[in-house]
Amino acid sequence: MCGICGFTGDEDQVVLKKMTDTIVHRGPDDDGYYADGKINLGMRRLSIIDVTTGQQPIHNEDKNLWTVFNGEIFNFQKLRKDLEEKGHQFYTDHSDTEVIVHLYEEYGQDFPNRINGMFALALWDKTEDKLLLIRDRMGVKPLFYALVGDKLIFGSEIKAILQHPAYQRGVNYDAIYHYFTLKNIPAPMTAFAGIHSLLPGELLIFARGDIVKERWWKIRFQEREDWDEHDIQERILTLLEDATRLRMISDVPFGAYLSGGVDSSVIVALMARYSNQPVKTFTLGYEDELKNKEADLDHARKVSQAFRTEHHEYIMSWRELRDDIDKVIAAFDQPFSGTISTFFLSKLIAKHVKVALSGDAADELFGSYLSHRSAIPMYYFGRLYEKVKNNALTAEDKELFKPCDIQFLNDLYLKSAGEEARWRYHMGVFMDEEKDSLLSACFHSELNGAGSYALFSANFRLTSSKDPLNRMLEMEWNTQLPDQVLAFVDFLSMAHSVEVRSPFLDYRLVELAATIPGHLKIRQGNVKDILKQTVSSLLPDGITKRPKEGFVLPIFDWMVDKLKDYSTDVLSESRIRKHGLFNNNAVKRLTKDYYAGNRSNAVKVWNLMMFQLWWEIYFG
Repeated sequence: MCGICGFTGDEDQVVLKKMTDTIVHRGPDDDGYYADGKINLGMRRLSIIDVTTGQQPIHNEDKNLWTVFNGEIFNFQKLRKDLEEKGHQFYTDHSDTEVIVHLYEEYGQDFPNRINGMFALALWDKTEDKLLLIRDRMGVKPLFYALVGDKLIFGSEIKAILQHPAYQRGVNYDAIYHYFTLKNIPAPMTAFAGIHSLLPGELLIFARGDIVKERWWKIRFQEREDWDEHDIQERILTLLEDATRLRMISDVPFGAYLSGGVDSSVIVALMARYSNQPVKTFTLGYEDELKNKEADLDHARKVSQAFRTEHHEYIMSWRELRDDIDKVIAAFDQPFSGTISTFFLSKLIAKHVKVALSGDAADELFGSYLSHRSAIPMYYFGRLYEKVKNNALTAEDKELFKPCDIQFLNDLYLKSAGEEARWRYHMGVFMDEEKDSLLSACFHSELNGAGSYALFSANFRLTSSKDPLNRMLEMEWNTQLPDQVLAFVDFLSMAHSVEVRSPFLDYRLVELAATIPGHLKIRQGNVKDILKQTVSSLLPDGITKRPKEGFVLPIFDWMVDKLKDYSTDVLSESRIRKHGLFNNNAVKRLTKDYYAGNRSNAVKVWNLMMFQLWWEIYFG
């Protein structure tokens, strides 16, 4: 695991070193550089595979191919064996990075399809004067780039690009406009003008001053109604077992995140099966006596005892959130008001291991979030709306609405007329019409793009599924998963030099899940039903029955009490007037209403706070 950066053009070791130094947290063990007058490549290394001889940049036999690589190739041993049989010669002992240059020699630009892994890489083809930037299928590892004149600048994090003197810092107001609805910046946009995110499964070719991009992989949801449920369960378990086993390949100690929920618990169960020593597990708790959070600790302990893990708990307080919030924002480089708990638990993990497995992406594959729980009920609600209005629903009709209650569905229907993009959009933070009054005339004058509802509509048009739940999962897999979920996992763990691996992100399991009908994923209101049926025999009693909680900080509990003074200071008129991007009266009304008792405004206040803090760090 590493951080990478670089730029095309004349050699400049000073600039390259400055860029590389900004991502030292991604690789505190080593650094490496290559420059030849046309390309400058830099990297920071977190040594996990081939600790002794795996230094980067890596080259081929003729030294006309060079690569810097962030990630892990889980099937590298087989790939290396196959390449050696074809005559390729390796100079490292067992580096997974070295297979990249030989795969490119053998298969050209199609080589990523042979990799099972998570990665963001830069490959310099010296003979062709061509630079390739490639991101893994799911978007686990980030990669950003900017084209300034005829120079391409790239990095694992935006902060590396900001160090290059050719880039002049500016604001992308359209991207930030969407943040106020989404909690994150939607790729390929970033919060910075001229800096772009490479999409998951995307390949960028830079040659002779021109950029060409192509998608080398994209998820397609194509349900098979002929699936035998027993066969599905067997295939899920077989793939999950192999994906876990592959992700335990490491030359350094590793452990696992453990919330006590289904997803993390089944990963721990499988790790215990393949490990010859106790698995190290880590969970997050809080000083405050919050009932739901105490349950997290209890269930995690139960799983730990069942599999005899070496268990560690990290107990944090609201003060730690207040004191570290600037570090959290600096890890993202962009405004972000989603989940940030990974930052705090990773502090503990970093003291024990460099690698931790997690249960991330099970929710996105099998259905768990509110938008997932609402998809099938909203589909039927629209078709039964006349019966709803006439109070003529049968018991059988009402079964179709589980797990949602009729009042919730009715409220959502009245806002959207049942149109999927519109009701999903209404689950955002601020609606477009709210942003009309929230954002100042100065902000609006900088906008060039369409509203956030139009963005949702465009994203749904790109889906391939006809199944109402799978359409939601597919849309979010291409947007919310990489832009928000995988982003917080990667940036906040790597801030403490911890690599996270999730077996649920194995592309073979992902492609299988995309063929499973939605009614098997959420059945009679039970989320992730097919997954729970598959793994229930592996877990202690009660784990598959508990409601989803996960590693989510009790921020809203703290904001109304212990963080009230801090929150009101961040959004004080004196601070927000400095940028002039908000309507001061609108912010004042919102915060006053919140602290007067309207707790539904909590997510909005937090969203504004995180933007304000980001602005002060990067533009203040």
